[in-house]
Parts: sequence; C-alpha cells; structure tokens
Amino acid sequence: MYHQPVLKNRRTLLERAEKFISEIYFTDCNLRGRLYGDTCPLESISSSLSQQRIPFLEAVKQNFEPYQVGDTFGPTWWTCWFKVSLRIPDSWRGKQVHLRWESDGEAMVWRDEQPVQGLTKEGEKTSYVLTECLEDEEPHSISLYVELACNGLFGAGQGSMIATPDPDRKYSVQKAELVVFKQEVRELLTDLEMLVDVVKLLGEGEQRGYQALFTANEMVNLCEPTNPSSFPAARSLAQKFFSQRNGESQHTVHAMGHCHIDSAWLWPYEETIRKCARSWVTVIRLMEKNPHMVFTCSQAQQFEWVKSWYPGLFSQIQHFVEKGQFIPVGGTWVEMDGNLPSGESMVRQFLEGQRFFKQEFGNYCKEFWLPDTFGYSAQLPQLMQCSGITRFLTQKLSWNLVNTFPHNTFFWEGLDGSQVLTHFPPGNSYEMKGKVEDLVNTVKNNKDKGRANHSAALFGFGDGGGGPTQLMLDRLDRVQDTDGLPRVQMSSPDRLFSELEADSSLLCTWTGELFLELHNGTYTTQAQIKLGNRQCETLLHDVEVASSLALCLDKTFQYPSQQLQILWRQLLLNQFHDVIPGTCIEMVVEDALRYYQGNTDSTDTSVAVLNTLPWERTEVLPLAGAHGQFSLRLRTIQGEKIKKVPAHTHTHTHTARMKPFSLLCVCSREAISHGCSGNQFVVFDDVPLYWDAWDVMDYHLQTRKPVVEVVRPVQVSSPGGLRGSVTFTLRISDKSTITQEIILDAMCPYVRFNTQVEWLESHKFLKVEFPVRVRSPNATYEIQFGHLQRPTHRNTSWDWARFEVWGHKWADLSEHGFGVSLLNDSKYGYSGADRFDLSVTGTFQEASVIQWAYNLNNPLRLIDHAPGFHTASRSAFSVSAAAVILETIKQVAKSLQPAVVFNHSNPHLLIRPLLSCDLLERVDPSRPAPITASGISISFNPFQIVSLLLYLK
Repeated sequence: MYHQPVLKNRRTLLERAEKFISEIYFTDCNLRGRLYGDTCPLESISSSLSQQRIPFLEAVKQNFEPYQVGDTFGPTWWTCWFKVSLRIPDSWRGKQVHLRWESDGEAMVWRDEQPVQGLTKEGEKTSYVLTECLEDEEPHSISLYVELACNGLFGAGQGSMIATPDPDRKYSVQKAELVVFKQEVRELLTDLEMLVDVVKLLGEGEQRGYQALFTANEMVNLCEPTNPSSFPAARSLAQKFFSQRNGESQHTVHAMGHCHIDSAWLWPYEETIRKCARSWVTVIRLMEKNPHMVFTCSQAQQFEWVKSWYPGLFSQIQHFVEKGQFIPVGGTWVEMDGNLPSGESMVRQFLEGQRFFKQEFGNYCKEFWLPDTFGYSAQLPQLMQCSGITRFLTQKLSWNLVNTFPHNTFFWEGLDGSQVLTHFPPGNSYEMKGKVEDLVNTVKNNKDKGRANHSAALFGFGDGGGGPTQLMLDRLDRVQDTDGLPRVQMSSPDRLFSELEADSSLLCTWTGELFLELHNGTYTTQAQIKLGNRQCETLLHDVEVASSLALCLDKTFQYPSQQLQILWRQLLLNQFHDVIPGTCIEMVVEDALRYYQGNTDSTDTSVAVLNTLPWERTEVLPLAGAHGQFSLRLRTIQGEKIKKVPAHTHTHTHTARMKPFSLLCVCSREAISHGCSGNQFVVFDDVPLYWDAWDVMDYHLQTRKPVVEVVRPVQVSSPGGLRGSVTFTLRISDKSTITQEIILDAMCPYVRFNTQVEWLESHKFLKVEFPVRVRSPNATYEIQFGHLQRPTHRNTSWDWARFEVWGHKWADLSEHGFGVSLLNDSKYGYSGADRFDLSVTGTFQEASVIQWAYNLNNPLRLIDHAPGFHTASRSAFSVSAAAVILETIKQVAKSLQPAVVFNHSNPHLLIRPLLSCDLLERVDPSRPAPITASGISISFNPFQIVSLLLYLK
C-alpha cells in the first residue's frame, strides 16, 4: 500500500506555506490570487477638485468632469470629490460585492448623504462592502460620492515620513471597479497566515511550532485554489489546531480596538477632523458586523469635532457607547504633552474633558490614556486622583534610548504621595495588528511576570488614523484560547484594570516622574509656541481673576463663561503632544500661533475689566471670592526673556537659556567658577539620529563653539537710579545675531536678561553657559504645582540620560546658605545644573524664588481708576502662609444656590463653612474648610492641591 512520504525539512515546508498565501509570488496559481472573483467596471466616474475642505452638501453642488482612472490631481492638501455611478450585475446574485478603490490619499465613501466608510491603502482598507450577499430585492444601481484628501495617513513628507511636506505632489486613483469578494478564500488565508506566524514566532525549539508547521503543510496538500469544495477539509485542520487549549495559568491578553489620531502632526488640525470621521465610521461598520468588538477612543476635542461636522456619525457613536462597544477613555480635552503645560492647564484638560464625556455619554472616564507623549510629570497622579481617575495607561517609555524601564504594571506615586495603578502594554505599541507576533511579544516583554497575569493589546492603525480592520478581528478570534499562545479576549479598559486591581498585592511602586530618555529637544523646539503658551496661560488666569472680582463688585457684570471656555479649549488644543513640543509641520505651527494671537486679542478685555472696577470698595478677603459660586485653587510648596524669529528656519531650532552675570553677590561671594566666564553664549551642532524636531543627542555636547564676535560693544542704556542697564550685540553667524540687555533694578534681588535672538540657523543649538561656584548633587526644578530634584552628576546611566531636562518658571542650584536660581517667562529646557539666568542669594526657599518667579510671569497691571490706592495698600485675597500659593480664582461652570453671604462692610464670610471640591468642582464633604474670625482654616500636606467652592451674594 502506498504511503505519502513524511517531509521534515522545516525550511522547505515553511516557505511552501508562505508562497501559497503570498501577494507577490505565484499569484497565478496560489490561494491569494483567488481572493477576488469577477470584476465589473463602474458605469461612470467624474471628479471635482477643491482647494478647501468643503462639506458634503456644498461639494455635490460643484461641477464634476469625467475622470479616467490613472489621471492625476492635486496638489497636496487639496480635495478631489468623485461622483460614482455603478450597477451590480444580476448574475452576481448570492455573491459578496465590493467597490474596490485603490488610490493615493485618504478617502471617505458617502452614501445617501452620510459618511459610510473610510478607505486608504496605508490602512489596509481598499474596498467598500456594497452587499454581503446580493439578493434580488436589493438595489443594483447605486450612486456614491468619494471624498479624497490629497494627503496620506502620515501627511506628504518629501523622501521620509517626517520630512517637510511636498506641496506639489500629485495623486491618482489606480483602481475603481466592482468585484466579487470570496469570503471563503479570506478565511482560509487567515488560517494559514496565523499558522505560519506561529511557526516563525515559536521557533525550532518548540513542539507547538512544529505542530503548526505540519498542520499548514497538510492544509496546502488538501487545498486546491480553483476548487472551493476542497476548502472545508483544509479549514477543519486549522480549527483543530486553534481549538487545542491552554492551561489555567496562561497569561491573558485583553484585546481592544484602538485608533490613535494625532490632533495635529504631519497634517493640520482641519485634516484631523476628517481623519476622525474616516476612522470612526469604519469602526461603526465593524461593530455592526462584530457585536463582540470593543474600541477605545480618547480626546474630547476630537469627539466635539465629529459632533459639529458629522452629527449623524456622532449619534451612531453615542449608540455604541451605550452598548458598551465604543468606549471613551482618557478624561482630557486632548492627549496633551505630559511635561510643558502648567498645573492649571492640566487641571483644565481634565475638567473640560471629563465634563464633555459626562455630558455627551453619561459617564466620567476612569482611566487616563496618554500613550504617545514625551514624558510624564510627577504631579499627574494627584491630578488624576482629584479628577476621578485612578488608572493610567501609556507605553511611551518603551522608547527609552538608554535604560529599560523596569515595570509594565505597577503603582505610580506622585509628588504628593498620590498613587494610581499604571499599565504599560508589554507589546510596546498602541497600534498592533492582531498578529501572533503581537501576542508573543506581550508575554515575552512582560516585566512583571508572576506579579501581573493580564495585559492590554491595542490593535488598529494609528497616529494618522485608520483603526482596526476585519482581518485583525479575524486573527484574534482564531486564537482566543490556543495552546502555546496567551489567552485572548476582547475586553475593555475597565475589565483589564479590574483584573489587575484584584491581584495587585505584589505590584511594585515607582515614585516620581516618568522621564522619557528620548525627545529631549521637545523642551525647546519652536520657541514661539512655548512663548505663546505661557503668555496665554497667564492671560487667561488674569481674566478669570479680574472677572471674578468684577462680579463681586458689580452684580450686573456678565462673567464671560462661554468666551473663556472657547479660549481655554483653544489653548488646551495647542497643548497636544505634537504641537506645544514643536514636533509638527510648519502649517500646524502657523495654526497654533494664530490661535495664540486670537487668544491674546480676546483676553485684552482683562485690562478693560480691571480698569472699570470700583476699587475703592475692595476689602481684604481672607481667601474670599465673589458673587455666585467660585472655585479657588491653592497648592503647597515644600526670568530670562527670549524671542526667537523662526521664519525660514528648520523646525528643530533651540533658543538660549540666558546666563550672566563675574558675579559678586550681596553676601560678597563670587558666584562664577574660577577661570570661567558667565553669560557665555555657545553654539552646538544639532544633528540627531532621526527624529529631527524631537531629539537633541548627548554627543552634541562635544561640538561646543563659543559665540565671541562682537557686533556692537557694551553700551550703557540706563545710567542708574531706579534702573541701570547695558546692551550689546554678538554675531552667531552671517545670518544670526544676539542682542542682550542686562538690567539691574532698584530693590530687585535678581539680574534680568532681556535677550533678542535673530535666529536663521539650521541644525544648530544655542545655549548660554553660567558655571557657578555651587556644590550640590541635585538641582531643583519647578514642575506643575510643585518642584522636584534631579541629579547634577553622571554616576549612573539613569543620571547621564538626563543631560537635557525640563522645568517651568524656575530652576535652582543651592548649597547650604547659598545658591543661584533661574527665573524665566517662556522657557522649559535646561541642561544639567550649571546654566542659569538670574541670580538670587540663599537657598531658593530663603530667597523667595517661587514668589519672584510668579511675579515675573504675572506682572502688575496698571489700573487707571483706582482712587485711594496711593494712600492705602489693598488686596482682594490674602494667604497667611508663605508655603501656600493661591493659583486660580474662577467661576464654576454651573452655579449652585449661594451658601455664603458677603457683606462689603464686613470682609468676613457668614452663614456656613466653605466647601472643598475636587478638580471637577464636585463637592467633597469629607474635607471641611472651617471659617474662623481671621479667615478660612485649611490644612495641607506637602505639594497638595486644594480646591474650594465659595458661595457669595
């Protein structure tokens, strides 16, 4: 009796299976070549080109001209609308019929005036399903519109993804036809693909890998591509393999659909609106077909865009949110940068985001979701906790260039001791494809084996949108419980974190910031964006304070709630993690600067408000507020001025950190190191390994070149008295100069450096050095609502990886009884601890550095109508402890019944105690704020943020 030979050559069997499903080799006779059946041309296709992104109802009124497949259109950022007429042949009855559309750019299919499907080759979506099984009663003649954006998922970079966009690129449609799609072929292809990947990933030493190899080989033996009747026998072999189950202890992967969409990056804000619609409408189609599918989605701003521009789609999203399939996450307005926004800006990210999610979907988010930002402030755990969030998911620290972060699941402890359960998906990605490789890496990379037996796997095309595909879902469905692989279940963030919380006793704790050892250039790139952010944060603060006082003094005053919300939301949008860092294309920079200018113009009303207040009636209020319900935010505490001219410069331009001052301090101690010069400008080469606008590498420190050429020598600009100052100009190159004014003001404890840099350099980095005679192993940097220390030495790799760090309004290097501090009004980047702008004697606490930094960033405003102020000192609020900062005074979004009566003749608060609240302005009865004869008595823990609700008539 004849027996087939048993082949054991791993390589030949593996390659045989690969070629059988290849898109390149032997498609005339392999299985892949049978995926599509008969084709039929479209009845007609015509096009209309628009320079603007116009809505559907306007687009269909345009003039459409006949279009031939292959014709080009464009340029970049334009939109081409196509009108498509088709008729499905009657002979295709019982078949699955697709519109097959392959083109450059990103497309949206419109049907019956509604968006129905996103299409893009980069996102592996090149067909729109017209019918799953053609029936006689279905319409055979159909009219569609296709909106095609002249840009790809990742913009239109010249030569590389992150290069400057090519403004003249042309686009085309390569395929536009009707086609019969063979679902049975797709199923068999998916079986074989997964088996081949098991063979590759489990390797030669695993028995399970060989079982997958021989299963795949037998399937190829049984399968005749031209004979569908041979498919069931082949598929049964695959099903037998996939149904062989794991043991009870196997790791569980919680699969969640995801589509990370940068609110702006290599494309402008306006294009992001369409990216959201294309991606999310595709998700809706998948949910209709796959009721078990779960999709997570962050960023309230993007939901708000879709609500405004695509109300029908937004209603569908609300429906699937209610069903528990479409899950809003994150709780913030955008996925903001984790380092640069101020403390109050981060509060507003949560406040605006959580309120939107509650209003539109009925629930607050339980998880903070920030997978792609460039580091995470040590104050974030407290901000999360005070915003109703106890869980955090990210993965960006897997990008560390030097040290491997030691955990995937752990408790993160913030500056004040607040803790949140944190999870880094071990697959080190937020855009997996549901492949065997993703599952194997999730188990292999898990750094908490034995402590955590559950992990997330986020699948779907991301960054530029796209999201999950049916193929990804099919892959995951096959291996829900397959021996040799982790268990896979379609899950939600709540289910994942609930499992982790239930078995968290062995988890480790990480204390302090989560510092990303990469992308250090984001602290300084695009200086005008950083300046605009700081200025607008200050302006909005002042408007809210002024408006609160105005309402206190004049009950007819209309608090500008709606306008302030619009301005705050614009500022929060610009704090997205590719905008405020400057890691975006020039078009986005221009949009951001335009938003800042509009914000500034609108908030100029703050001065007008201040000038109209009846200041002669103002009393000193011990932490008091105004008419209606107000929120006061307090926190405990344990400037160079530079303007960069970015026109015609490379995106990655850094600006100086100004350092004086030989400098002899009041204590008669020399501050400059022996043999060194202070206020020494230096230029470094700035050529990173790849991420040009993101990175400054450690080796740039070896390219130091002092700036020594004098264009204009030192001149006395103010001779003395109340102010003494000198100015000078240096030449950086034949294109760039530095003009600096050094100022000494009477009764001011610091030296001010006003520095104008005309910067037209590319791939250069300007700094100013100030080597100081201070000996300390750590420097102190302000962060949101607090400060922390970082090492000044390079003992370990964790130390020297922080050769460039971030901070806010001040930084300090102090030893006992002596120190030097920097104050700034627009900078965020610091290098080590030896470069500073402004000198203050004593430690930063003794020298009131924190208060002086606030004064620098919140200058006094001139009030024209303030009778009596020349004879008396008055304040609307007072705080008795120097260690407490009153950060914010604002009206709450929804006024409640007044609970406290204010009498202008008596500054004390009456009736009943003040109420504490969280950052969402929800009353917290567990934290009373009793009123005493001298004011409000509050207890603080170190670095604690306290919010109070104040009710006044």
